[in-house]
Amino acid sequence: MDIELAKCECCGLKEDCTLDYISQVKENFNGKWLCGLCSEAVRDEVKRGKKQFLCMEDAVKAHMTFCRKYKSNPAIEVADGMRQMLRRRSDVSSSSNSPNSSKKYSRSTSSISYY
Repeated sequence: MDIELAKCECCGLKEDCTLDYISQVKENFNGKWLCGLCSEAVRDEVKRGKKQFLCMEDAVKAHMTFCRKYKSNPAIEVADGMRQMLRRRSDVSSSSNSPNSSKKYSRSTSSISYY
């Protein structure tokens, strides 16, 4: 099985892929290799059926233009966002397992005085 480094023609993300997989992706996207994130975005645009994206070729061109507008890699920005979300989620779950977590978020009524 031959492995080759493929570079997404939209966002520039690089992946190690088999030659068969690279050929299949190129076949689906008019000879262009797209990473998973970009290929899903292009398919979604075609599926929506907007007038400007009646064919795969137009959707690929539009997505390539979109990716070029940004200096940073959109795939990396999405991955960073997911990483931050997972960190926050793991921070919340680890704090809820600690014995002091209920004190941190609960409201005590014993300190309220009624006159």
